[in-house]
Amino acid sequence: MRGCSVKSRRHLPPVTLEDGKDSDNHLLEKKPGFNAAKLLCISLLCLLVLPALVSLRYHALSQDSVPGQSQISQLQQNPGRIVEEQDMASTRIGDDKLLADQTKNNQVPDVDRHTNGRDLDKENETSSSMTQGIGGSSLENADNGDSLLDSLLAEGFSRRSCRSRHEVYRYRKASKYKPSAYLVERLRKYEALHRRCGPNTEIFNKSLDQLKSGKITGDGDCQYIVWTTYSGLGNRIVTIAATFLYALLTNRVLLIDRGRDMSDLFCEPFPNTSWFLPSDFPLALLRHCNETSIQRYGNLLNNSIIQVYENGTLSSLPHYIYLHLTHNYNFHDKLFFCETEQHFLEHIPWLFLKSNNYFVPSLYLLPIFNKELHHLFPDKDSVFHHLGRYLFHPSNQVWGLITRFYQSYMAYAKQRIGIQIRTFDPGFFPHISEQVVDCSLKNGVLPNVLINDEALEDTYLNGDMKKPYVVLVTSLHSGYYEKIKSMYWEHPTLDGQLVSVYQPSHEEWQQTEKQSHNMKAWAEMYLLSLCDVLITSPWSTFGYVAQGFGGIKPWILFKPENDTTPDPPCREVMSMEPCFHAPPFYDCQAKKGKDTGKVFPYVKHCEDVPWGLKLVENDEL
Repeated sequence: MRGCSVKSRRHLPPVTLEDGKDSDNHLLEKKPGFNAAKLLCISLLCLLVLPALVSLRYHALSQDSVPGQSQISQLQQNPGRIVEEQDMASTRIGDDKLLADQTKNNQVPDVDRHTNGRDLDKENETSSSMTQGIGGSSLENADNGDSLLDSLLAEGFSRRSCRSRHEVYRYRKASKYKPSAYLVERLRKYEALHRRCGPNTEIFNKSLDQLKSGKITGDGDCQYIVWTTYSGLGNRIVTIAATFLYALLTNRVLLIDRGRDMSDLFCEPFPNTSWFLPSDFPLALLRHCNETSIQRYGNLLNNSIIQVYENGTLSSLPHYIYLHLTHNYNFHDKLFFCETEQHFLEHIPWLFLKSNNYFVPSLYLLPIFNKELHHLFPDKDSVFHHLGRYLFHPSNQVWGLITRFYQSYMAYAKQRIGIQIRTFDPGFFPHISEQVVDCSLKNGVLPNVLINDEALEDTYLNGDMKKPYVVLVTSLHSGYYEKIKSMYWEHPTLDGQLVSVYQPSHEEWQQTEKQSHNMKAWAEMYLLSLCDVLITSPWSTFGYVAQGFGGIKPWILFKPENDTTPDPPCREVMSMEPCFHAPPFYDCQAKKGKDTGKVFPYVKHCEDVPWGLKLVENDEL
């Protein structure tokens, strides 16, 4: 027979079929031998290839231990990007468009919570861009970007040192009161003076040595006024502003007694220097500044220890004088507001001042200062508004209290109403609570309520959720807050408007020397100033500070008599300026008594303190 070969297995020798046997049976007999060789080859191949495949797969798993982790990481790094892998086409939502949409909808972008060790300046830049979408007032101010408040504030401060200074304009509506160019110029000159003569400079150290020795050489070119801490926080703020204005008028350097907590409440207002007394300052001088001090100016005049400076020599002058300008000062202390005495004080290198009065209105009555004040403040009712915003910036810790509360409760309100209630007797008084409600309803500050819910069907025909009115109540007691909150919880409003009521704290009594108490008080004053409308209490510097910072003319409550609600319960103030509670009534030239509230049309008696003085704007001037 003819032999045949298997061409598909060239590595095997040709197979010759034996005669007389069936070919199929022969192939069946040879098949087992063929399969063994095949399996041997496959096994060798697997031994060579599989280890390499396993190694490659293990390396890939080590790079992406969780399926999709690389894609997740990419999305975390690019939160504004969405990748659709099936189309192999990327659809990118631009960061600018995303932020614009979120701002439009009053939404705040999420912050990567796992980011640690971020530079504080970068963090502040991020938070600043985020807060552009916080609340209506923030949106209005996000466009102007004026963190320097029309050049009122100086540059040269880091965000790290004082966040409020760089961020507050995002929370507060732009002021309609603009600082004069002359005021801005004088502030820049004062800052230069403070850097040249302030603490830890050569000039300051030399003058301090003279103060300690009690000898005046006459070669010093810097003079100082030291504000000594006294009274509650609201009084401190208004008196520091008044003292700074006096320093500006007399070219003195203002120095602040930090007391127990002043440095924890406020940032430094002047660039590259400090307004606080240095640690080596002789504090014994401050402790002697009281009513019985022999250096008290009123005592020196009353006891004829010094005469008004005319022909005296420099060596005969006192090396310092204490100015006692508190509510209980006497006739001779009040002579401070006479021009002759001011000429004498020009020669005293160190003045120490204690006051709980906003004495600015009486500075306008001095001919020596009147013209300069008109140049500084063409709008006479904006003195504290400008000086307060220039000098007082909440410390980072206080700013945290302010921003957390604002963003949590006030940011998305239709309107923000601040109600400041201060009683000088402890406890809750129902007639004052009724007076507050009466004032707010009669003057349209808050919406009126219905007796029952029957009319609700008509007030929500559109089915839209309305932004609420937010009411911020500040008081030492919680009873007033509970009264207003219950009224709007238990009764619907006449127009279907929602009203949310909040109170940050209720300390029950004033704790002037307690740091945490003053930090909360400072935060609440500032939160009130961020409101759109204010109702404030009479005689209260707490309310004065809030209205001045906010540039708001509040509704001020009348002082109740015989525990009854007065009618009317309140009135709108003439100006946002604080009231000088204890002004002098004296004509320095005529040397006799005079109603100082009738000298100039822009110095009037106050709404809450009939004998007090306050600055008002007179359009006819």
